[in-house]
Amino acid sequence: MARKRRERTRRAAFTGLLALAAGSAVLALVTTTTSLAATVEGVTFADEHRTGGLTLQLKGVGLARFYYTIKLYVGALYLEQQVPVDQALSDVPKRLELEYFREIQGPDFGKAADEVLLQNVPEDQIAAIRSQINQLHALYENVRPGDRYALTYVPGVGTELALNGTRKGIIRGADFAKAYFAIWLGPEPISTTLKSQIMARP
Repeated sequence: MARKRRERTRRAAFTGLLALAAGSAVLALVTTTTSLAATVEGVTFADEHRTGGLTLQLKGVGLARFYYTIKLYVGALYLEQQVPVDQALSDVPKRLELEYFREIQGPDFGKAADEVLLQNVPEDQIAAIRSQINQLHALYENVRPGDRYALTYVPGVGTELALNGTRKGIIRGADFAKAYFAIWLGPEPISTTLKSQIMARP
């Protein structure tokens, strides 16, 4: 029963993201960079990202689908070279990039995130960081195919949300970062396939 409930939750989260999506899957635009490391579904991710004097290395790339057939987005996980992927949710620098194949309305991001957070984080911990969660959700904007969101966490600084390279805001707190990145990296992620792919490198 618990497994079926978790599966319904993940489907509900994906359904929220698809609520206002139109048409069939569209190939995302490729961003040209000076250093190319991995391409998935026609989307290329750089092999490293530098932030605040830190260099984060690409650990893996993957594709999130809805009902195994509808392409939603591709993602990439970045960590410092010495950090193993099984420590990604600890208090270490990390970056998650997500590029979308479909139009998604800003409010739908928060709705989907809240559904998956409940499957990965105790309710009392969610309550303790609710103001930070709401702060981040208020930053989300509508996206079109080819748009790319990035979440970058630096200890002592916070979690930055950026859209197509433009900073939208920074949310402080290590507890918030651990909880929010669990949406993709936790025990009950929004996509188990995406998680296994982006955490492919040890």
